[in-house]
Amino acid sequence: MPYQNYPSRLFGDLRKMLRASVKQFGDKTLFLQKKEGVYRKISYKRYYEDVCALGTELLARGLGGKRILVIGENSYPWVTAYMAVICGVGVVVPVDRELSSERISDLAHRCDAAAVIHSASVAKKLTGLDDSIVRIGFGELGRLAGCGQERMARGDRSYLDAVIDPAALSALIFTSGTTGDTKGVMLSHRNLCFNLYQMCKMIYIGSDDIFLSVLPLHHCYETTCGFLCPLYRGASVAFADGLRRLMQDMQAVRPTVMLCVPMLPETIHQKIYEGIRRYGMEAEVQSAIRMTNALYPASVRMSTKKKVFSAMHQSFGGRLRLLISGGAPLDPSVTAGLRDFGFQVLQGYGLTECAPIAALNRDTFSNDASVGMATPDTLLDVCDIQDDGIGEIRFRGENVMLGYYGMPDETSRVLRDGWFYTGDLGYLDEKGFLFIVGRKKNMIVTADGKNIFPEELEGLLDHSRFVKESLVVGKKNDKAQTVELVAVLHPDYEALRERYGESFTDSQLDLEMNRAVTGTNAQLPPYKRIDSFSVSPTPFPKNTSRKIIREAVVL
Repeated sequence: MPYQNYPSRLFGDLRKMLRASVKQFGDKTLFLQKKEGVYRKISYKRYYEDVCALGTELLARGLGGKRILVIGENSYPWVTAYMAVICGVGVVVPVDRELSSERISDLAHRCDAAAVIHSASVAKKLTGLDDSIVRIGFGELGRLAGCGQERMARGDRSYLDAVIDPAALSALIFTSGTTGDTKGVMLSHRNLCFNLYQMCKMIYIGSDDIFLSVLPLHHCYETTCGFLCPLYRGASVAFADGLRRLMQDMQAVRPTVMLCVPMLPETIHQKIYEGIRRYGMEAEVQSAIRMTNALYPASVRMSTKKKVFSAMHQSFGGRLRLLISGGAPLDPSVTAGLRDFGFQVLQGYGLTECAPIAALNRDTFSNDASVGMATPDTLLDVCDIQDDGIGEIRFRGENVMLGYYGMPDETSRVLRDGWFYTGDLGYLDEKGFLFIVGRKKNMIVTADGKNIFPEELEGLLDHSRFVKESLVVGKKNDKAQTVELVAVLHPDYEALRERYGESFTDSQLDLEMNRAVTGTNAQLPPYKRIDSFSVSPTPFPKNTSRKIIREAVVL
């Protein structure tokens, strides 16, 4: 076997995991929270004390067994509220702070929420909530924890001794989407703990690691991998101020690990090469890449690259060793390109229904074009395989959700005979690497029965310099009894201005869009070629995960 699993421990529930980490790492820094422009350190021991004290007070206020929303920015109050609720109070319901007041009210009603713990920035959005729902601001948590600490000092052990059922609903996470298709994914302690156990067998995370938390914590990806994972492994987490101050935060924190979506590695790759071209260093850089690529083993090759390209690494804090990308496909050339400079980028495949990791590239065995391999003690399969070798991806493991909240028919549709049917289409190679080609519901079937995956065509179109984003759909031509492929293109106006100046013409825009479609078609077999296109002057509507709402795009 070309790889080995890293040692990893399976805990029965998150409270046991938390207590074990506190026992082992006590006074070590767990969180770094910015206050008045400076990062302040919070230890494992302090965090545990705050969690227990807050949990005790929440129970005293009658919230035991209730559903409690947590809404706000990535912060110490957010992670304290999350863990206090899930480890002995009730069911935690992380909610996107970018949602409208109406959507928040709808979700609170759907899950029968008893309380909401929130940041000041979303307070105005809570005015539509039922008056019976308790509001607790992040700014109040310190005082509440103080009250809970006093109760504990008087002998109140209601929270410390609360019984946790590892198999029961503990976290309710609503997926992104349009109002009609948002689903509440029900997860248990067992689901989350098993996922931590599995992913840490595949990628080394140690107590020297510092995570910089950028992606929103209401997503299962960031919660499990960017918060619970470092807590599990004795690492530290710093909360970023946002994308605008990302570079300053990287300099201050000097992170070693970051979770991201493809935009971050793509931007880093682009900025690096812009700098190389600006200073006319292409030949010297390519020579250094060839020299370091010849070194073996991989550990020596990567450490040498970090020295040779140390100036680049210092731009990102000097210690960044790993980017883990998810949420959408990452261009393999970006992964390989960043590795040339000593940055390791790994893709994974996650779904909220899998808490979330189903497949992952190992740090010692990976494929740039793949989303990885099944986690060690799970099953990943492709079923209903068609003539082209592509079928629906299904998954089986202890991290698969309990079901969709209040949606038994939808649950039975995707959970069958112990398998979770993902709705994604792809294939497995002979080594077990998974390749995703698109969503089953987006697949276009031609008049002669051929399958076309719009995501493949969109990926090619988006590589065009003057296309910002694209969408491809199938449009039935009843007269010709065919299915025509239509592309909707949103231009990159900044790139057009760089090429033609501020007053570029409609004919110049049309010329570049034509070139983008023609160039894409040249890479495709005839039945996949785009028949026509239209231009969208505005960006496509997106859900809170920044994914295009395909149904809302007007052709």
